[in-house]
Amino acid sequence: MRFAPGARRFAVPAFAAAAVLALVAPPFALVALAAGGFVAWFFRDPERRPSGPGVVSPADGHVSVVREEGDQLRVGVFMNVTDVHVNRAPFEGRVERVTHRPGKHLPAFSKESERNERVDIDVETDRGPAELSLIAGAFARRIHPYVEAGDDLDRAQRIGHIDFGSRADVLLPPAYDRGDLLVEEGDSVRAGESIVAARER
Repeated sequence: MRFAPGARRFAVPAFAAAAVLALVAPPFALVALAAGGFVAWFFRDPERRPSGPGVVSPADGHVSVVREEGDQLRVGVFMNVTDVHVNRAPFEGRVERVTHRPGKHLPAFSKESERNERVDIDVETDRGPAELSLIAGAFARRIHPYVEAGDDLDRAQRIGHIDFGSRADVLLPPAYDRGDLLVEEGDSVRAGESIVAARER
């Protein structure tokens, strides 16, 4: 099993504590062992392949936002604690800029989460400009982008992860309209696999 970067930082101390506690306080050792196992499971990073042509979901979870912003559409996916938290590129393109924006740490499923800490990744695609946003949640304190300006993206490529609870948005290129969407709010999706929009041309 592959794990996202940072798993060791959280899991190793828990497993080390379990080893020490096993000698002096076995019940607490079980708690530490369970904590380490949970952290390792949380940072799991399974292989994913697109299920068909089109824009793939940037995250595992449930679609929490579908709205128009000017001449573009935004699709947001809320990741709860049981979801994989490694994010994927919805389409091919070139990274124009990566911008970290400080902010609050409100629940990522709420409307107020627009003010949360985030990393915005501007991408130029063959269908126009697009944006990916990795948004911290109530418990997330670190966003880890894997890409930087000038990088070329492949569809479903890993682009980053967020520690403990979050949301990932894709602002689709202007070529996409409501008729191209294949999801609606409440739908369950998988990063790099589920198709959220498709357009023929």
